Parts: sequence; C-alpha cells; structure tokens
Amino acid sequence: MGTIFAEAVLAQTYTENIDGEVTGGPAYYIKKGLGSKFLAGFFAITIVIALDFVGNMVQSNSIGEAFNSAFGIPHLYVGIIVAVLVAMIIFGGIGRIASFAEKVVPFMALLYIVGGLIIVLKNVDMILPSFKMIVYGAFNPAAATGGIIGVSVKEAFRYGIARGLFSNEAGMGSTPHAHAVAKVKHPAQQGLVAIMGVIIDTLVICTFTALVVLMTGVIDTGLTGIALTQEAFTRGFGSFGNPFIAICLLFFSFTTIVGWYFFGEANMKYLFGKGSLTIYRIAVLAFIVFGTTMKVPVVWELADMFNGLMVIPNLIALLGMISLVAKTFNDYESKYDKLGNLK
Repeated sequence: MGTIFAEAVLAQTYTENIDGEVTGGPAYYIKKGLGSKFLAGFFAITIVIALDFVGNMVQSNSIGEAFNSAFGIPHLYVGIIVAVLVAMIIFGGIGRIASFAEKVVPFMALLYIVGGLIIVLKNVDMILPSFKMIVYGAFNPAAATGGIIGVSVKEAFRYGIARGLFSNEAGMGSTPHAHAVAKVKHPAQQGLVAIMGVIIDTLVICTFTALVVLMTGVIDTGLTGIALTQEAFTRGFGSFGNPFIAICLLFFSFTTIVGWYFFGEANMKYLFGKGSLTIYRIAVLAFIVFGTTMKVPVVWELADMFNGLMVIPNLIALLGMISLVAKTFNDYESKYDKLGNLK
C-alpha cells in the first residue's frame, strides 16, 4: 500500500501534455524526477513487453481455459473473439477505455465477492482452519500440501511475492499511468485512492478466492490456475459454479487487457511518438490470440520474468524520490482534512 501510494503521487507530480492528452507514468517520473533517461527508456520497453505482450497472453490464456472448460469452446476461437472485442475499444481512444472500465469493473467485483461470500458462509466452520492452513503453509509449505508439489519456504515466498505483485501491481509501475491522468485536488489524494485499490484487489478479492479454494478442499486435486478456482466454485455452487467463474474471469481479464493497453500506449508515445500506435495495437491483438493457444505454466513463467525486469527501474525511482513523496503527503495533511476539503 505504501509502494502504490508513492507511485500515484509521483505519477501525479510528473505528467506531460502530448497532443492535448495528459500522459504520465514511471518513464516520465524516472526521466524528470530521477534524471535518468536510460532507466526511463528501459522501463518503457520492459512494460510494453511485460504487460501488453506477455501479460496479455496470461489474461487471454485464462479466458481461453475457463471458456473451454465451462462451454467447450476451442481456445483459439475464444482468443479471436476477445481480440475483436478489444480492438473495438482500443481503436476508440482513452475516453471509451475509461467509460468501459468504470461501468464493468465495480459490478463484476461485487458479483464475485457475493459469490465467494455465499460459499464462505455455507462453510463457516472452515474459516479458522483455512486461515490456519494459510499461515502454516507459508512456513511449512511441503507439509501443508502433503508434499505433493515439493515446495520449499523459498519457493513459497517466491511465488507468493510474484502472485501478490500480479494481483495488485503495486511497485510494478503499471497503475501509475492511470493515476497520472486522474483529476484530483492534490497528488496525495490519488495516492490514497491507489491504496484502496490494493485493499480491494488483494485483501478482499484474493482472500475470498483463497478461502473458497481451501474450504471446498480442491487444494489437493493437483489443479492449477483458473481450473483450480473453477473446481472450487463448482463444488460450492454445483454445475453453475464453472460458468459463473468463466464469465467473471472474462470481465476481469478483459478489463485488465484494456487497461494494460492504455499503460503500454503511454510508453509507446514516450519511446516512438503517436505514429507507432497502429503497429502497437496490431501486435497487442496478435498476442491476445496467441496466448490462448499456449500452455499455462509457460505463460506464467514468462510473465514473472518480465514483471521482475520492469519492477527494477521503478523501485529505484521510488527509493530515490521517497523524500518528495513524504513532503507531498505532509503538505496534503497540512492543507486538507480527512474528507479532502481545504482546512
């Protein structure tokens, strides 16, 4: 939460107006605030690869797996349909992207939470044992899983950090692109909004998913990825659980793809200007289709590697400008009350 607060504050502080559109993100605050064109360029390249190429393959791969399992639709067909739908939005500009996301995301998040809550309440006696398993499994993972995956504490931390990063993107440098264009009275206000995003993403959504998986006993099935969650909801809801998750995942992943496109677009403008966007859009759509045909473990390993690369320059910038972030927050506290009104 502290990391994403810093990202949002810096994104609001260092923006540029390109052809009438406000643009910002790590490449801009690394260049202007940290004064390193090299790290800014390195970040811009890695985020385009990590999110819009490899990351979108993860999202489309999950959608393909879910719809193939729930409705028997071939993976490739799912990829083509998703690519067409994404094309209709990304060629419409940032206004259409924002309008789509603000309408769909809150509704689907609430629907998913309600679905998870129903299963949790049906198995309320398993809440404490499930949390005990989570804590115990963090420090003795092989015993917690019966040794079926042979995981060590080191591996548990490695995958825990990787998946945590993937869930809320704090420190990854992706969300600052959205925070940069938000209209707020003070940069620190957007930082507080960013904190709420982490709370909802990880502490609420991911915890519900973990509890449903543990309470329904699917942890020992050997399933991974979206198939594990679908099996958990199938046991909790019956035959309705599989398509329920497929539809929820479609909207979650689809809005992520659209959001990541916007993040990548800001960096393509930084690197090559607006003239590069047509080729970039076509490449994004191609990777969406390609991702649905790949094996799940391969896609995730690629995603983890490129996510790690883009984190490095961003964290260097956050550490280098931490005094500016603290100064901005102190300024906000001295001028505004808890409701965001001037004192």
